[in-house]
Amino acid sequence: MDLSAGIRFLKGVTYLKIIVRGKNFEVTDALREWVEKKLGKIEKYFNDLKEIQVVLVVNRDRHRAEVTIPLDGIVLRGEEETGDMYSSVDMVIDKLEKQIKKYKTKIDRKLKNGSIKDLKVPRGELQAEYEEPKIVRTKRFAMKPMTVEEAILQMNLVGHNFFVFRNSETDMVNVVYQRKDGNYGLIEPEY
Repeated sequence: MDLSAGIRFLKGVTYLKIIVRGKNFEVTDALREWVEKKLGKIEKYFNDLKEIQVVLVVNRDRHRAEVTIPLDGIVLRGEEETGDMYSSVDMVIDKLEKQIKKYKTKIDRKLKNGSIKDLKVPRGELQAEYEEPKIVRTKRFAMKPMTVEEAILQMNLVGHNFFVFRNSETDMVNVVYQRKDGNYGLIEPEY
């Protein structure tokens, strides 16, 4: 695994640490520079961005780019996979930029210190009215204890891509979910 970090000086005040890791291949200088250049699209939304973590993974002919941006109390994360690493990087940066624009109000409230800059709509573009999503339905159900395997079976039987259950081994509420690669994930609370 190639591990390298670049530290850049931004706006005369803040240092930004960009950590670029390669898994199953060595990250070239050209690719690292491309990633840093593309991250400029994300930097412009933040005043106090300290670190961005990038993991680039190659599995056979699939190239995946994962970007994680830890902020005060929240984490922005995006992942894209294509047949070309440069395309994957472009797509994940675009995805994160859309997330930031869509959830700007919520992120601002969460950060409280106003470290996300005001987003400006480019000239000629009208900003669409954004309606805050709301809860339109509530479900209640009995949670009998079950194993992870039983929860996966139950999830598949109801045709959902996730399932909330009480784990019989830990007596804690867990979530199983189906991943994009067809495998399963398990979310467990940490106290």
